[in-house]
Amino acid sequence: MKVLITGASGFIGGRLVNILEQKGHDVFKLSRSQAENPGEIQWDPYEGFSSSEFEKLHQIEAVIHLAGENVAGNWSENKKRRIRDSRVKGTETLVDAFSKSENPPSIFISASAIGFYGNRGDELLTEESDRGEGFFPEVCSEWEREGSRAAEFGARVVHPRIGVVLAKDGGALEKMLTPFKFGVGGTIGSGDQYMSWIAIDDLVNVFVFALENESVSGAVNATAPNPATNEEFTSTLGKVLSRPTIIPIPAFGVKLLFGEMGETLLLEGNRVIPSKLEKLGFSFKFPKLDDALKHVVQ
Repeated sequence: MKVLITGASGFIGGRLVNILEQKGHDVFKLSRSQAENPGEIQWDPYEGFSSSEFEKLHQIEAVIHLAGENVAGNWSENKKRRIRDSRVKGTETLVDAFSKSENPPSIFISASAIGFYGNRGDELLTEESDRGEGFFPEVCSEWEREGSRAAEFGARVVHPRIGVVLAKDGGALEKMLTPFKFGVGGTIGSGDQYMSWIAIDDLVNVFVFALENESVSGAVNATAPNPATNEEFTSTLGKVLSRPTIIPIPAFGVKLLFGEMGETLLLEGNRVIPSKLEKLGFSFKFPKLDDALKHVVQ
């Protein structure tokens, strides 16, 4: 299958490219840089494609759309605009282009996030749960809405709602490892907030599963079946690294240091389960937190 990937240079996209190529798929990478080989296509997420680059889209059979502004950092109004526009307008641009293609793709997998659900305490959340309130739930909702328009040209649309990705060379865990290795890790805030996580290997397999199985459509929670509270996560990571976890970070400190971003991503949480994946028979390699952490950090 000829598969187009956006965000192919990211820590998720890079692994996904390798797996798909190993499975015999022809992978095309969408990039802002000038295309230098037949496997690359240049675009501008806000302006679209030149006529010559647009012609290359006719051969694409499936799309995996991962590109988006990193959510880490100070959430100034400018940063929040980039977070929203990179996802919403970027997806709009991509769908609009393929809607004009003489041979549009039959599969459109557009990443989303469990931020869709917002801060929900210990409420058990499935794909049927309502959207939450606030900035990130609104962004995720608009993001998914734009991707869903691909159904208008006949594509099977999938929205993997990605949880906290466990990988030692990217994502949240990479940033946690240094203080924990020095023995200065600890719970954040109350520690009661849930972290709905997934090992990077399982996440890549979710995308492959969604690509290759016609029964997968709509929103899909890309999280492991055993979400953990921040306190449980902290304790488990400390044991895996054989380091103490006795220095907590109080909520006021998080708010002072990181503002709205810290409050949303560190102090708030949601308890998400992969109901649809389990019903469809997806098999997790790392369903338990301790096994997942041992795999990615040791």
